[in-house]
Amino acid sequence: MTNHPDHQPRTEDRLNPVVFYGSVIGIVVFSLWAMIATDQANGIINALLGWISNTFGWYYFLTVVIYLVFVIFLGVSRFGKIRLGPEHSRPDFNIFSWSAMLFSAGIGIGVIFFALAEPLTQFYNAPNAPADQVAAARHAMQITFLHWGISGWGIYTLIGMALAFFSYRHNLPLTISSALYPIFGKRIYGPIGHAVDIAAVLGTVFGIAASLGIGVIQLNFGLDFMFGITESVWTQTALVLMIVAFATISAVTGVERGIRRLSEFNILLAVALLLFVLFAGKTIFLLNALVMNVGDYLSNFVALSFNTYAFDRPTEWLNAWTIFFWAWWIAWGPFVGLFLARISRGRTIRTFVAGTLTLPIAFMMIWMSILGNSAIDMAMNGASEFGQQVMDNPPGGIYLFLESYPFPVFTTIAVSILAIVFFITSGDSGALVLSNFTSHLKDVNSDAPIWMRILWSAVIGILTLSLLIAGGLSTLQSAVVITGLPFSIVLFFMIAGLYKALKVEAFKEDSHRMSLSGSLSGRMAAGGREQSYDWRRRLKRAMSFPDRKEANRFLGETGRPAMEAVRDELVKQGVEVDISEGTQNDDDYLSIYVDLGSEQNFTYQIWTHPFSTPSFAMRTPRSSNRYYRLEVYLLEGSQGYDLTGYTQAQVIDDILDQYERHLQFLHMNREDPSTISMPDSPEQPPA
Repeated sequence: MTNHPDHQPRTEDRLNPVVFYGSVIGIVVFSLWAMIATDQANGIINALLGWISNTFGWYYFLTVVIYLVFVIFLGVSRFGKIRLGPEHSRPDFNIFSWSAMLFSAGIGIGVIFFALAEPLTQFYNAPNAPADQVAAARHAMQITFLHWGISGWGIYTLIGMALAFFSYRHNLPLTISSALYPIFGKRIYGPIGHAVDIAAVLGTVFGIAASLGIGVIQLNFGLDFMFGITESVWTQTALVLMIVAFATISAVTGVERGIRRLSEFNILLAVALLLFVLFAGKTIFLLNALVMNVGDYLSNFVALSFNTYAFDRPTEWLNAWTIFFWAWWIAWGPFVGLFLARISRGRTIRTFVAGTLTLPIAFMMIWMSILGNSAIDMAMNGASEFGQQVMDNPPGGIYLFLESYPFPVFTTIAVSILAIVFFITSGDSGALVLSNFTSHLKDVNSDAPIWMRILWSAVIGILTLSLLIAGGLSTLQSAVVITGLPFSIVLFFMIAGLYKALKVEAFKEDSHRMSLSGSLSGRMAAGGREQSYDWRRRLKRAMSFPDRKEANRFLGETGRPAMEAVRDELVKQGVEVDISEGTQNDDDYLSIYVDLGSEQNFTYQIWTHPFSTPSFAMRTPRSSNRYYRLEVYLLEGSQGYDLTGYTQAQVIDDILDQYERHLQFLHMNREDPSTISMPDSPEQPPA
């Protein structure tokens, strides 16, 4: 949290012209190609997709495991206690709201589209499927869990963690390129960073448009099934316009209201539908099957994750399922990862990893198991025609399935509402993410301007509609998968950058521990003994609850003279030092900034923060229900202690303690050639 005059956050939000216009040009060129020369586009893209699958299939299997192992390692290591934000930050959302938004952004319409289609397809057509029907059913659910389980969420977790760490802890822009700062430094503001961010924007736009296109087709089928509304371009156009309009409204209202409330509603509706299927169907069978499926998945996870079918390669099946899913998860990574970062500020790495790798996956397992096993059970007990219909027409699977349950009118309406809200939450979170990707924001804790969110909502809607009309949706889906290959390489750079930056955080912690004894002994050496110690003064300080006027008096009469004394002595030693003060968000601060050249600079700040006066405090007629703490802030945020009642000499000692700790950190950082220097203030990208 640096407020040095030359290192202030940006004063206004503005467009990132290179990323924005580069992305728009890419979208327009691809869209025109897919609409005008659809056959040619399909031929070229499918040929490229086949080449990637045949050549890099093994690579996709391996990389997905590496990403997952890395994030689990960070979660259980000493790095797990580091916060995705300043040390004083705390989560913005409770666990239910956070889980709901994880679920809605990271899962989306796929849970409805694939919940029946994949288990049934794997039951009938999976490679190496057992001849016995019961064994085939268990094998089908293992593959379904593999494609929708922890492996894909490892990708989302990696990207979300990296973005939140670099943006909220180091004040870098909330873009993919910021995660590459430890590798490329300030060059992320040049062609390298722009290329990465443009690729992330294109993958996000195409991914959202493809999902919305699939969803619109599914919803149109449902309307035809329920109300006889014919499947046509006009119906789909109306649905796209409606969804985009609602998504725009939700995106404009922001994360805290629109997206959060829709996500909470969606998860409650999904749970209600799930419970209906559970209790209206074969309840005991489904519960037994759920436990069995989880056990099968966990016990065979390693073998499934590395099974490339080398000796009898089912190329067509791999292209349609496992490799498709791994590439799809990677391509969707920037979109979901940035949204996860946006809603996870203040959580520790450990809680972030634990939450993202358990909460949505637990729901996914329950959802896929109950619906999938219900459908497989129907197919095994005479409804083979139903199974074939679902495989031939996945969008209609959920409607055909619910027709065999009680109250089909109400349940199909509920599914349609669920699908619509999934569309909206994908569209609104996508518009928010794309706006942040293509903007220079004055504050990484804020979002891009409303007009940018409206613009990106419109772009998503127009792209989806255009490709639906032109029949280029399948081309778009294949293109999304292809973008997964180059972006998978970017993820390895993100791993390297994140690990380097976390090592720096570890050095900071070690330097504090190693310099503590020196700080204490230095104080004792100054006078031989603590002659000035007065326990009464210490008790008075502990029971002091100053108002704002008294807190500001401390800044002016004690804090500033202490900083000036340190500054004057450092200046004599040839060091550039600056002292500044001001008000931000109605809190007053005083700051000393020490310029250490090419190494990370030192900043020590005193901030006044209001709190409720405790009930045990001694009250006088002049006392207030609010008092002010004088908290110390370093680059990584609040240190959690209060300077109220300190003397000028004690403030000087505290500044020197923190300064010596910083010098110890720089020494340790220099001694390890693999470490890097992180920015000590918000960077100023080129205009």
